[in-house]
Amino acid sequence: MDRQIDYRHLESLIALLTVARLGRYTAAATVLGVNHSTISRRIDALQKAMGGHLLTRSPNGWELTDLGRRAMTSAEAIEQAVASIGTEEDPDALSGHVRVAAPDAFSAHLAAPALAKLQQRHPQLVFEIVSETTRARQTRTGMDLEIVIGEPSVRKAASTKLLDYELRLYATAEYVKSHGTPKQLSELSNHSLNYYIDTALTVDKLDEATSALPPMRRAISSTSIAVQYAATMNHAGIGLLPVFLSKHYANMVPVLHDEFSYHSEYWLVGREEALRNKAVQETVRALNDAAANGDWFIPPFSPY
Repeated sequence: MDRQIDYRHLESLIALLTVARLGRYTAAATVLGVNHSTISRRIDALQKAMGGHLLTRSPNGWELTDLGRRAMTSAEAIEQAVASIGTEEDPDALSGHVRVAAPDAFSAHLAAPALAKLQQRHPQLVFEIVSETTRARQTRTGMDLEIVIGEPSVRKAASTKLLDYELRLYATAEYVKSHGTPKQLSELSNHSLNYYIDTALTVDKLDEATSALPPMRRAISSTSIAVQYAATMNHAGIGLLPVFLSKHYANMVPVLHDEFSYHSEYWLVGREEALRNKAVQETVRALNDAAANGDWFIPPFSPY
């Protein structure tokens, strides 16, 4: 039988809570403003006090044992009690540190504006947005939430579709004047493409997007959608780009839109422990609301 929790171990309980949500000691240390060894000492002390292992290492990062889940309940109660002390004048106020990983177009044009509005309502919230385009991996930890392209296959996590989006071909008027306008898909083999780097692309949906196109020379490839836009807007070739941004730029000329489009989706993924956090729950709500309302931020002069 596990021992009763000694509530003198408050810092250790908060350390356990943070590791359970993020899956990594190093990520928890960053959020709590301490070093990795401090997190390790606090977890060890709590395990000795409770008489058993609270965490177990898995391909998904550190996960709670049965004893750890019982400790997690107490840790969440303490977190809520501490948060209520600082929000007595406004019981609905939120505080905390939320880490989000998302593709760069989503990060810049939907996540950052949506979370900025949420942060204005709750100034004690702190957000970290890691901008990258990758699949939701079983070994991926260190984030409260991930935004991924295409439906993910994950264990011990929850996923929900945020929105659909579309990729189409675009060029500039200068490019098509100089290189000609392709009239059918087969003619694309005479043109250059600005898109992701083949060898660096790990997202199946983005890899599949070019499968219906004929082989095309690569002009400028990049892991960054901003670089792809810059290349296309500077006449380097034809870009395979998201419609939600491209349609706002008059210098972007549609190419073969009657012949080709590719549909994909943004999905939200979160660890089960993280999704019990009120700050994370409000972050999910803000992202869902922005996606449902089409609240894309479109800069007046450039897409990046």
